[in-house]
Amino acid sequence: MFKRTILENGVRIVCEKIPYVRSVSIGIWVGTGSRNENRDNNGISHFIEHMLFKGTNTRSAKDIAESIDNIGGQLNAFTGKECTCYYTKTLDTHIDIALDVLSDMFFNSKFDQKDIEVERKVIIEEIGMYQDSPEELVHDVLSETIWQDDTLGYPILGTQDSLKGITRESIVDYIGKNYVTGNSVISVAGNYDDDALIGMINERFSKWPKTDTSNNEYNTAKFKPNSIFMEKDTEQVHMCIGFNGISHGRDDIYTLLAVNNIFGGGMSSRLFQKIREEKGLVYSIYSYPASYKNNGLYTIYAGMNPEHMEKVIELVVAEIKEIKKSGISKEDLEKSKEQLKGNYILGLESTSSRMNSIGKSELMLGRIYSPDEILKKIDDISMDNASRIIDQIFDFDLMGFSAVGSIKNKIEVKNFI
Repeated sequence: MFKRTILENGVRIVCEKIPYVRSVSIGIWVGTGSRNENRDNNGISHFIEHMLFKGTNTRSAKDIAESIDNIGGQLNAFTGKECTCYYTKTLDTHIDIALDVLSDMFFNSKFDQKDIEVERKVIIEEIGMYQDSPEELVHDVLSETIWQDDTLGYPILGTQDSLKGITRESIVDYIGKNYVTGNSVISVAGNYDDDALIGMINERFSKWPKTDTSNNEYNTAKFKPNSIFMEKDTEQVHMCIGFNGISHGRDDIYTLLAVNNIFGGGMSSRLFQKIREEKGLVYSIYSYPASYKNNGLYTIYAGMNPEHMEKVIELVVAEIKEIKKSGISKEDLEKSKEQLKGNYILGLESTSSRMNSIGKSELMLGRIYSPDEILKKIDDISMDNASRIIDQIFDFDLMGFSAVGSIKNKIEVKNFI
């Protein structure tokens, strides 16, 4: 059962009590990410995420880590394109410690110049590590290709050039504009006492000055059907084919998830069975949807020996043509719906998953759907909806392509259509 509370300063608290577990997951969500940046400060959201772990007025970086390690808990954070989250997972007897550490990091981080310089080097190394992982890099290259100059295509880590321009002043200014009460959500899932929890949160967050929501009404990024090839000395070539997807909050995302299960979402999918199991041309192949405000992306990924690249593209395009021509069977759709429901229900057993789900939903949509509502949305997926989504997504006029690796010849993907 969800409970939603709003403090007097506008901070939203969303809680889900799960009395049969002994853990509690707590997250502080802020509605800012790489999509809120510009070319000059690209990467600052992720930079700030790192800096909040570097020490406060009363805790060193080691003290922060030990505070949670000593109670057997977990402390971490992540930055996305539209949000940043700082979170803990601890025993239910240590909620006060978790909240104390999180709030101290959130409000009292020092941002010492020395720490900024050290962390700048760390993130530049992180970018280097990412550049050395072509199977991950190719997804970012696709985003930059199809959204080009829009901030939705910016890399979350930033670039070496943009990181050099991030200063203590720009960090403090960015936090002042984006880390505000109207743009933040505290989410909690697990075993806790309701009154005690709200009291502990109120004690630590009620003095946060009330500020209206920062402007997160993003423009719709225009999908540009482009191709890009990045030459790297690798054993494999990694490629992505991208189509315009479904934006966050639309019910059509459930239909797309059901179609994706059938097309490329798992080991029993058409792409995996045909191209890996039958042909043996790839080690890894899959597809997935990603949703953002006003935008979405549907991606097909494959990693293969360079000599197989053209054949793999040919087979992927053939599978797209087949699903566009013949659609999917009612039997396959029902199996996919059951798979979606099973994955969702199993996810409910994790306090971390529940904290993530309710926190992100409240932050991005301003509401939370109950498990029964989610299951009904899945049950309501019809054959007509599936056919409509297949036609909508697999539009060869709105298709992007990226490849990273030892590419012998530049390929014109549209020649395969």
